[in-house]
Amino acid sequence: MVSQLKPSLLSVVPQEKPRQPLPMVEGLVQIFTASQRGFFTSVMSQALRSAGQGNTALVVQFLKGGCQQGPDQPIRLGQNLEWVRLGVPGCVDTPDITDDEAIALKQLWAFTVEAIHSGYHELVVLDELTLAVDFGLIPEAEVVQLLSDRPRHVDVILTGPRVSEALLAIADQITELRRGSRY
Repeated sequence: MVSQLKPSLLSVVPQEKPRQPLPMVEGLVQIFTASQRGFFTSVMSQALRSAGQGNTALVVQFLKGGCQQGPDQPIRLGQNLEWVRLGVPGCVDTPDITDDEAIALKQLWAFTVEAIHSGYHELVVLDELTLAVDFGLIPEAEVVQLLSDRPRHVDVILTGPRVSEALLAIADQITELRRGSRY
């Protein structure tokens, strides 16, 4: 008896399926808040990690100056991370600011709005922005509008204490750091 072999399925050349492009991952709005200091390290490490993976990142510090910086003099950390601070000699820690501080803050806010709208940076960290809003130095409505209108691929991280309900409502992720109780 002679058996007949059926043609192997492996000998049939499969037709290629058309490749579907990967869906664009939508960026997140994250808030890091705490009543005490000490959470900026985790946010900065996130920016450094993102930049190290080839993404462009921008860190904007709204209430810290003192480095002869400002929007026109960013510090570049590696090829993918820019760091901009308020262009004043010291730090702002009160709602009562000088005219020079008000001008510098207005310039930094305009720079930030333009940077986010450009979509160039995949991650933008807005350090102590929630405190600047709480002090009344940057209008909350403008921040909410910026976050709502940003390019969809841009991740934004806001930091600072005393986060308004409007900012909490727009956030995709909220991290509140608290001191743990000791045993």
